[in-house]
Amino acid sequence: MGDILHALPAVAALRQAHPDWYIGWAVEPRWRPLLCVDRIHLVNAKAWARSPFRPDTPRQIAALRRELRAERYDLCIDLQGAVRSAVIGRLSGAARMIGEDQPREWAARWLFGERVRTHGVHVIEQAVEVCSVAAGQPLSPILPSLPVNSEAEKWADEVLEGAQQNPVVLLSPGAGWGAKRWPADRYGAVAKDLKQCGCKVLVNAGPDERAISAELVEASGGTAQAPEFTPELSPELTLDRLIALTRRVDLLIAGDTGPLHLACALGKPVVGIYGPTDPRRNGPFGVPFRVLRHPESKRDHTRHAEPEAGLLTITPQQVVAAARELLPC
Repeated sequence: MGDILHALPAVAALRQAHPDWYIGWAVEPRWRPLLCVDRIHLVNAKAWARSPFRPDTPRQIAALRRELRAERYDLCIDLQGAVRSAVIGRLSGAARMIGEDQPREWAARWLFGERVRTHGVHVIEQAVEVCSVAAGQPLSPILPSLPVNSEAEKWADEVLEGAQQNPVVLLSPGAGWGAKRWPADRYGAVAKDLKQCGCKVLVNAGPDERAISAELVEASGGTAQAPEFTPELSPELTLDRLIALTRRVDLLIAGDTGPLHLACALGKPVVGIYGPTDPRRNGPFGVPFRVLRHPESKRDHTRHAEPEAGLLTITPQQVVAAARELLPC
């Protein structure tokens, strides 16, 4: 999710520079609701990696190759910098294949026909530099337009019915792995304080994060509410609802996780609680924000189960103080 959201401002800039260009995007099915492009190619890459020897896997890959080549793309831009994304780009048969000179996965660079040496610190800046080469002119990041799902918009209105003029704060306690996850009970303490300030506090929980959400709500003494995204919903519709809800909040508080980057893409202020990931590279971008991070925290993508030590030095009081600086109250 984060990779897509970091790429969107660059692609929006590319669209503005060349409105007549036909733009396609290869993406995992669950992230389709994030995209407004001319053509979306659904790629079950994770399923293929889990079951490479299933008879369906080579057939699906061959079908994707035919689908991509039927569009006759002139140019492929790899903004993820992974071997998997570069291989998919090669399947398109595009005459030009562009990526970073120093991609996330080093081996991916050998699949790029053109390598761009980037200088920006933030991944969004780096993506814009790559797209600038593709566009043939300097680009600047642009706030993207995300799709609108009418059912999800109606649901979000119902969730916030009666909120009136109260500031709405969305807490998102999940994260990709434990080392990045600030404890749920501390989010609960933040919810209590913000409720006393007159805020309506909501909790987001992804499909695998309902236990964290429940722990937060309990720690908040019921002052935080968890909207029912409903387990039976497809992942796509659940994401549609998160997009709709985030459009309506005044502030989002989270760690380095997809919902934080979604809020930035929607132009919403955020408070980022960071530990082992570097906010200069992966932090909030282009919106009013506050980032809390211990000066001794080191960049480390090792997927430890327990919160990073520096992350645990951040207190609920510090988070509330940062939130109050950004809230309209």
